Amino acid sequence: ESAAAATLAWFVATELLGHVQPFFAPAAALIVLGQARGERIGRTVEILLGVAGGVLAADLVVAFLGTRSIAAIVVVVLLVSTVTVAFGAGGLLSVQATISALYVAVIAPPTDSLVPVRFIDALVGGAVALVASQLSRPRDPLASLVSRTLHVLDEAAAVVEDSAAAVEVNGLEAARDVLGRARQADAGVEDLRQEVAAAREALWVDLRRRERLARVDAIEAASEQVDYLVRNVRVLSRLAVTITTRSARGDPQLADAVRRLAKAVRATAAALTVALHAPADAVGEPLRPAQESVLDAVRAAAALLAGNPAFPAVLMIGQLRACAIDLLRISGEDRDASVLRVEAALGLSPE
Repeated sequence: ESAAAATLAWFVATELLGHVQPFFAPAAALIVLGQARGERIGRTVEILLGVAGGVLAADLVVAFLGTRSIAAIVVVVLLVSTVTVAFGAGGLLSVQATISALYVAVIAPPTDSLVPVRFIDALVGGAVALVASQLSRPRDPLASLVSRTLHVLDEAAAVVEDSAAAVEVNGLEAARDVLGRARQADAGVEDLRQEVAAAREALWVDLRRRERLARVDAIEAASEQVDYLVRNVRVLSRLAVTITTRSARGDPQLADAVRRLAKAVRATAAALTVALHAPADAVGEPLRPAQESVLDAVRAAAALLAGNPAFPAVLMIGQLRACAIDLLRISGEDRDASVLRVEAALGLSPE
């Protein structure tokens, strides 16, 4: 891929534009392709402009200060570093762009042309790399998006399940370990948001698959609730620490209700996967059993309320309720309907 991009950039610059020895066309193609692989289009364009901007800055400095002068080298390094950092470049990209600019200032012969040929060559190479980076995207961006969604929900389910295990045996250290894992889950949600944006971009570019954007919209809507779920799961795991700190023995009944919630999270993840691949008129079918699994966890928690549990246990039941509402909303229910169904499962009368 890199060899093809560099060769194509050289061909375009020499054969189509008529440039002589367009070193910066293949050089920019290699730099941009190496940095932009897996990035979104907007980020790739920023990298392209950073590299080309560094070359242009070096050309301007050399035009005023001449080549092979100490002043030119100092100014080029400072200017190119500033340009690349302004475009959000990482350390490696900044170094590569600076090396290209130093080539202009120290090695490349000066040019009397008013046309910024080297800058144009860098743009050509970057443009070729941009096209190549898009062609190398996964054939089905929706698949990676679904996979990321499942990963986040599976992590949430594992936290809930392990919190239940800690409550069951009154394991304080285990509960603390689970809380530590729950605090790291936000990174997964941010990755999910990035995957949503990348999938939308890839499908928008591909005219043949634009109709699948509706599925991306569905996951984007669900991802907002996944964020809320992850936060509520973190609070639930913190309550597990509180319960195991204050209690002298385990609570198998509360643990059972929480374990049912973990099962509901996994059921929702599996149903969401099936629904996203189902025909448009049958999307809701696979989600109904998952919703019932959610309500089953709520009913198990409701049975505990009749026994007048301790205050920390009541708080955990309340947190289970919040997670259940999130899960119903992930499965497509609106807010009011989700609240009503969960309240009914808890045995609470609507206001």
